[in-house]
Amino acid sequence: MTSVARGPKQWGPLILIVALFFLWGVANNLNDVLIPHLKKAFFLTDLQSGLVQSAFYLGYFFLALPAGLLMRRHGYKVGVVVGLVLFGTGALLFWPAAELRQYGLFLGALFVIASGLAFLETSANPLITVLGDPDKAERRLNLAQAFNPLGAVTAVLVGRQFILSGVEPTAAEFAAMSPDQLLAFQTAEASATQVPYLIIAAVVLVWALLVAVTRFPEEAGRPVVHDRPRDHVDRPIMGLLAHRRFLFGVVAQFFYVGAQVGVWSFMIRYAQHEVPGMGEKTAATYLTWSLVAFMAGRFAGTALMGRVDPTKLMALFAVANVGLMLFAVLVGGHDGLLALAATSFFMSIMFPTIFASSLKGLGPLTKTGSSFLVMSIIGGAVLTALMGGISDASTIRWAFLVPCFCFVIVGLFGLSAPRNVAGHSMLPVGGH
Repeated sequence: MTSVARGPKQWGPLILIVALFFLWGVANNLNDVLIPHLKKAFFLTDLQSGLVQSAFYLGYFFLALPAGLLMRRHGYKVGVVVGLVLFGTGALLFWPAAELRQYGLFLGALFVIASGLAFLETSANPLITVLGDPDKAERRLNLAQAFNPLGAVTAVLVGRQFILSGVEPTAAEFAAMSPDQLLAFQTAEASATQVPYLIIAAVVLVWALLVAVTRFPEEAGRPVVHDRPRDHVDRPIMGLLAHRRFLFGVVAQFFYVGAQVGVWSFMIRYAQHEVPGMGEKTAATYLTWSLVAFMAGRFAGTALMGRVDPTKLMALFAVANVGLMLFAVLVGGHDGLLALAATSFFMSIMFPTIFASSLKGLGPLTKTGSSFLVMSIIGGAVLTALMGGISDASTIRWAFLVPCFCFVIVGLFGLSAPRNVAGHSMLPVGGH
């Protein structure tokens, strides 16, 4: 590999790419505010409101492999620029969606945003490794990863302040409204999303321009070696089928992301149902602190990995979350809400640990395997909708049996890790 330039010239590209982890943290976790907001604005069931995450994670699913192919053909930098343009375009689509008051258009805008994030997550992580001294790649990845939960917390704070109105009419009050009053309420709630997403679009599209005009190291723009464009796509796919550990990892990642997305998506809904009188803004505060716990768990988990095998530590964390979920389901109330919020601390290490453990020993199949692991986050689309369906059929409390089961699968994956996999150091991957 050609040596990478070091010094002040490297700081510009590095700052531009590290900031992406913050930006997609904002995009992912604004959905947790959008779900209760759009449910109220469009009078949706829990299943219908859960389609916010379904549309979002379908974007990841369908675009992960194309993103990997683009990266292999044209390099990491092109993948980042394409991802940012798609991200910004999706954010812009919130304006007409609100103007027309069409829930389907909101879902379409979220699909476009997630399509862009699929390109960003596939390209940004390996790009970090070529932006400086190869011996310090792990430090740079850790630095970048730290900005993701910061973006998540920022998203909920912004959503609580500028999207959630705090206006929550009862069913009787809705019934007493005239058609004009109902239309005015729906218009006000839908339009609350316009300015925040317009600002996001402006920032993201300016960032795309900055990345495009900034000079990056040669490695950032050249086709990825080991994955030549002329290679047949089916060869690495067939090769991956022979790796049982990798296949289990894809399954575990599917269930983990489903659990994470489901818990955060319906935490506000749980709080409103289980704690009488709790408004959406107060409930959003619990979600904020849950994300702070997630960030703290990343630091604590990284420190503990110096003494405990990462996959075994993940298994212990999964057991803790199974217990917390059962408490939230069976006890409920304010104590159940606190248990639900605490699960984020233990979720913190699961995504990167599953990701890195699944890719161990894949060699030249690693990049194709990474695309499949990104695709596996469609669990957020499937299982969040399932939770919404269960909630509509019973109550929101029982819907949390879904993430409880998911953590059982994650725990089994951690316990099944062979010693030669668990003993390796972990590199944080992705933004979940």
